Amino acid sequence: QLVESGGGSVQAGGSLRLSCAASGRTMSTYAMGWFRQTPGKEREFVASISWSGSATSYADSVKGRFTISRDNAKNTLYLQMNSLKPDDTAVYYCAAKNTLLDSTYTYVSYYNSWGQGTQVTVSS
Repeated sequence: QLVESGGGSVQAGGSLRLSCAASGRTMSTYAMGWFRQTPGKEREFVASISWSGSATSYADSVKGRFTISRDNAKNTLYLQMNSLKPDDTAVYYCAAKNTLLDSTYTYVSYYNSWGQGTQVTVSS
């Protein structure tokens, strides 16, 4: 089970830190990702991190502003979001993919498990 937290409302230029706690499994063999979705649109990739944490990838729209990280000892995934923009408003989901490859994954279809989402609202 994946449970996101840390969402909320913030003004443009502000910061938020999302967390995703994994229970019932060890995260250390899972690549992890963050995705987001707004009403009427498809879920889109935000960031991904390999199971060791040695590789990360980001959507162009968040590169340089967001940082994905993980603490396998705590079974927790993070997304630090800085310089937030109104376009970042969405429900944010964490996802897990069981894999032997120490790689990142950017497509929704690659992931096996999803959290319930946490709302992020950025006002101008």
